[in-house]
Amino acid sequence: MKIVNHQKARSLKDKALLKNKVLSIMAIAVTAIFVVGVVVGGFLDREVHAQSVDMTLPNRFGRMFNNLPPFAPPTNTVRSALIEMGKAGGILDAKDNLAAGPLALIADPVLNLNNPNNNTQTAGTTFMTQFMDHDITFDASSRLGRITPPVTVTNVRTANFDLDTVYGDGPIAFPSIYDPKDPIKLRIESGGLFEDLPRDANNQAIIADPRNDQHLILTGLLAAFHLFHNNAVDLVRSQSPNISNDNAFREARRLTTWHYQWTILHEFLPLIIGQDMVDDILTNGRRFYNPLPNRGFIPVEFQVGYRFGHSMVRPSYRANLAGDNGQPFFAFIFDPSQDGQPDPSDLRSGARAPRRFIGWQTFFDFGDTQIRRNKLTDTKISSALFNLPLQTIPEGTPPTSLIQRNLLRHITWQLPSGQDIARRMGVPVLSRNELAELRSIYPTFDTSTPLWYYILKEAELKEGGLHLGQVGGRIVGEVIIGLLQVDSTSYLKANPAWVPTIPTRTGRPEDFRMVDFLTFAGVDPISRGQ
Repeated sequence: MKIVNHQKARSLKDKALLKNKVLSIMAIAVTAIFVVGVVVGGFLDREVHAQSVDMTLPNRFGRMFNNLPPFAPPTNTVRSALIEMGKAGGILDAKDNLAAGPLALIADPVLNLNNPNNNTQTAGTTFMTQFMDHDITFDASSRLGRITPPVTVTNVRTANFDLDTVYGDGPIAFPSIYDPKDPIKLRIESGGLFEDLPRDANNQAIIADPRNDQHLILTGLLAAFHLFHNNAVDLVRSQSPNISNDNAFREARRLTTWHYQWTILHEFLPLIIGQDMVDDILTNGRRFYNPLPNRGFIPVEFQVGYRFGHSMVRPSYRANLAGDNGQPFFAFIFDPSQDGQPDPSDLRSGARAPRRFIGWQTFFDFGDTQIRRNKLTDTKISSALFNLPLQTIPEGTPPTSLIQRNLLRHITWQLPSGQDIARRMGVPVLSRNELAELRSIYPTFDTSTPLWYYILKEAELKEGGLHLGQVGGRIVGEVIIGLLQVDSTSYLKANPAWVPTIPTRTGRPEDFRMVDFLTFAGVDPISRGQ
């Protein structure tokens, strides 16, 4: 593979800037068209009923359910009600005893009575679903609680499970994330006992998407993807010694991406929506997510609904078994008291120290007794998520409650209620009594409920919190499967009969799971001697 000179790199950068300017001008133009339509036609301050542009632009957000009214008017009273719902100590707070410390919250179930474990999912499920979300969606411009037509907002990521968060625009256009000694391999470094992402002098990760360095678990996942790809390069070269760098890179990326896509469809999607829903969508087809061929897009119902994963987050984790001076490293997922520490005691990223790595036997089932579980998908959220460090928030501004941020997005996108979507789907609607806790917050929330809360409540009441119910499962399942079905480069579209070729623990190719992915990457317990 040829290495571009500085002039060519600068040219590529200029082209990227020009592309962004063009997209910005397009966004302004679309917004202007929308505003004129509102003024002339007297429509509401949203584009649902008067959409003159293509809803399926791959680089824009769109809607899955058109012509449904918003769940509530965008008034200050409604905003205040959403903030009340999502406040620390409010109805969504599991009220974990954070003062007991991270170890006690793992070891003593009495401290988690409002926040029980989900024994069908391992703790790593949460973070793999977060990694998947980062791979397909990045809204960098909408404002919390400010009405925004979805088609005016650029999705910075490609709406494909193509690992652009790992590869960026490739070795030529994005050389900083590739190894200068072997430019078709991804950079990997070590800041402690084991692997870490490449970092600059300020410990900022040099990666394609900064969100994948939010916390130590995501950092470890991305590092594992780097290593999987690098090992795939070695495998391809060993099988074809005369292969060119260009072809070796493409084949290694295909191997990495297709094995990742396999785990999405065969491991993680069944865990989060249930195998029956997966089978129904694959057998009977999608009913509500209908992008044009090769034009997958992200609906805002999915963009908000997929945040159900925040309910699965534990307040604390065992990051590894022996990294803390030979002892396990127990830590809160986030602890604002650790701001500014060179080696914080929580799991935020952006720091280097021997203990700051992930022992994957805690997060995925390698067949021993070290595995830990997710929390149930329900309306009780771990208390640590109600006060995030500002550095973990892209804008660096309040609110610091992740839950308030989720709820305010319902105004941003003018989302329909969970009840209206359930009726459109033709599935049972949750009753007023099942949502009675919302009446004191806002008079109509028990009959016209914010979609994110409705999805969590449906999972809690109808599926025991083990996975999403019919509304949440249908939205999430149809979009994820749909993105795989319309992407001409995915294994499901390009070669649906394909099965994994990397070795599995069982010896059966179709049994390939995340533990096999991590083993090939060389970050499994045996490879590390742990």
